[in-house]
Amino acid sequence: MADPSTYRPAPGAIPASPGVYKFRDAHGRVIYVGKAKSLRPRLSSYFQDLAGLHPRTATMVTTAASVEWTVVGTEVEALQLEYSWIKEFDPRFNVKYRDDKSYPELAVTLDEEFPRVQVMRGAHKKGVRYFGPYGHAWAIRETVDLMLRVFPVRTCSNGVFKRARQVGRPCLLGYIGKCAAPCVGKVSAVEHRALAEDFCDFMAGRTGNYLRRLEEQMQEAAADLEYEKAARLRDDIGALKRAMEKNAIVLADATDADLLAVAEDELEAAVQIFHVRGGRVRGQRGWVTDKVEDVDTAGLVEHALQQLYGGGESVPREVLVPALPEPVEPVREWLAGLRGSQVDLRIPQRGDKKDLMATVQRNAQQALALHKTKRASDLTTRSRALQEIADALELDSVPLRIECYDISHLQGEDVVASMVVFEDGLARKSEYRRFQIKGFEGQDDVRSMHEVIGRRFRRYLREREQTGEWAVPEAEDPDTAGPGGAARDEEGRPKRFAYPPQLLVVDGGQPQVAAAKRALDELGIDDVALCGLAKRLEEVWLPGEDDPVVLPRSSEGLYLLQRVRDEAHRFAIGYQRSKRSKRLTAGELDSVPGLGETRRQALLKHFGSLKKLRAATVDELCAVPGIGRRTAETVAAALSSRTPAAPAVNTATGEIIEDGAEQAAEPVAAAPQTAPSQETP
Repeated sequence: MADPSTYRPAPGAIPASPGVYKFRDAHGRVIYVGKAKSLRPRLSSYFQDLAGLHPRTATMVTTAASVEWTVVGTEVEALQLEYSWIKEFDPRFNVKYRDDKSYPELAVTLDEEFPRVQVMRGAHKKGVRYFGPYGHAWAIRETVDLMLRVFPVRTCSNGVFKRARQVGRPCLLGYIGKCAAPCVGKVSAVEHRALAEDFCDFMAGRTGNYLRRLEEQMQEAAADLEYEKAARLRDDIGALKRAMEKNAIVLADATDADLLAVAEDELEAAVQIFHVRGGRVRGQRGWVTDKVEDVDTAGLVEHALQQLYGGGESVPREVLVPALPEPVEPVREWLAGLRGSQVDLRIPQRGDKKDLMATVQRNAQQALALHKTKRASDLTTRSRALQEIADALELDSVPLRIECYDISHLQGEDVVASMVVFEDGLARKSEYRRFQIKGFEGQDDVRSMHEVIGRRFRRYLREREQTGEWAVPEAEDPDTAGPGGAARDEEGRPKRFAYPPQLLVVDGGQPQVAAAKRALDELGIDDVALCGLAKRLEEVWLPGEDDPVVLPRSSEGLYLLQRVRDEAHRFAIGYQRSKRSKRLTAGELDSVPGLGETRRQALLKHFGSLKKLRAATVDELCAVPGIGRRTAETVAAALSSRTPAAPAVNTATGEIIEDGAEQAAEPVAAAPQTAPSQETP
């Protein structure tokens, strides 16, 4: 590990100009490429105290052994040079999108005497009209097969075309009517070019006039009793409509745009791109990347734009993104230079384009989830992840059962905890448990973690001592339950709760780990490994250690720990929200023992309001169908013990509003008017 101070440039040696810089390791390999509007402050930021750097940045500067830079004239030049160097050197610490293949496009070679329709990949060529890209080459061929019935443009290679001219006999497509056979003179070069241009116009979205013209010709042929011609035109119209259905119309103004969305977490990001041409989605593509550098959504967008258009992809009139690169003007200028005219790079704010962007975003989220699912479902990958965790934490064996705990609350109210279980690297949802914090009120995540761990393992010790095996959970702790209540086995007993984990993970850093360790020590449990995962920097904390364990960025073990932690957070948030919702919608009758929803509604319907219900006698309550004397006495006692709410006042007139018909339904408690606060994981 190198000391950055050993290769730090001398003060004043770095120019304050736009430029691109490269970090190299001890072997001279380029490990990171970056650009800057001003090189001096940017490079100086890498040589501050390592404790103040992001962990990924700190890893990069300690891996590097030298830094060099190149001064350019403008930020646009810096953007171009950065992309070319990333492609050339493939630095390990730069974001690199996987699936970096060229996508197939439908191309019409208008630069040839007899234009040809074909599938092409790679950089665009001058004089060739492109449509797409498409996700698969077969999707292009299906579309072309339908289109050739109406626009019989040649699709053969130059060699086949030349040979057909020599022998004076067309290929099979010429015989079946899917090629105009210019090779044997059935149509002239001018007529064939007109077919190719009509083909391009139709693919570009100008379809309405052409279809109307065909329909008029079909009607005229039918009126002239030329039924065979009318039938052929009818089939042509059907073929074109089927081709149009393959590209759904999404924007009504014949827009040419690329829409880019990003879904990300702490470790990975997925990018999805929809190519809209002529108001239709002509193609879709996507990438997944590891976030090996400290980069936000705007940075991911900038990298994706470089990847997309730096390789020769045509730039449309509009590029819609979820976040604008910072600074945005050099990127706009770069795109405009590639296109040859102005490019509108922006975030859609309203209308159809915003709705379509939401669709692209959902596709990106689905792509990231699918990538994670594939990664998690692989047995070899899971085994490697568990082994990496065991090695990093110095465990005696791989942790086949992992339990993770998380605390959730909203401004100190409705404090709950979750326990999720992963066995052999997979979620075991039937073993999930959730807890209400009972020992105190208010916000104290450390104290809450101590309470939860203590309760969970006291149950474990008690059941093992009483039965000698995994016993039935007792009813005295009803809030410790599975996602839908306690699951049951074939004999009707609740499933095992006290099965011990090999690894206990808490969501948090040193304080949470210390609290969990203290709870285990108080119970004399020393055979369960413990660690904490701090979300901000993805550091793994062990009990009693001053420094965290930093797993490698590409570690499957880190990825598994993150999935476990995120699942605990999701489960805790869901439980906390459900409790808050129930509390905010609870009324005075909800806590009356023995009074269910049906009889509550019957009482409210009979008396019309809580005020009248509160004033009713026991005999009057008994007159309600379904209400017996014992229940009536219970309701009367419960309502009389509570202070009625203050009367409502019309603030405009000062008039006191009586509760009448408008309060026939049980009032819902209003949410406390406090400043918004993020739910604490």
